[in-house]
Amino acid sequence: MREVGMPASRAAWLALAGAIGCEVVASLSLKAALHHPVLYAAAVGGYVSAFALLGRILRLGMPLGVAYGVWGAAGVAGTAVLSMLLFGEDLTVLTAAGLGLVVAGVLAVERGSVEVRDGTEA
Repeated sequence: MREVGMPASRAAWLALAGAIGCEVVASLSLKAALHHPVLYAAAVGGYVSAFALLGRILRLGMPLGVAYGVWGAAGVAGTAVLSMLLFGEDLTVLTAAGLGLVVAGVLAVERGSVEVRDGTEA
């Protein structure tokens, strides 16, 4: 277990990337399963894997607000872009702007977490 105040490890960030990937694959599989029901198994497996990795991330010391925020924002953005490419769904200017705001908000949360850990909070 890491000491309080230490930054999350590289392993935590790699696990977070894996959790995001699993969640995006699961969400895309859910959509594809409407026409290919066997893909429901991939959706369930992806979501279970994503939550298992989230537990690992938290054990590695990443703050929940950062982990969940990055996971959520990257998952939403990745799913939106890939669903546009794979399923022909629309990605409007307003949708893209909204995704940008979500990502900016998560970056602000992560930066605030770093400032609190480093003792540099304004």
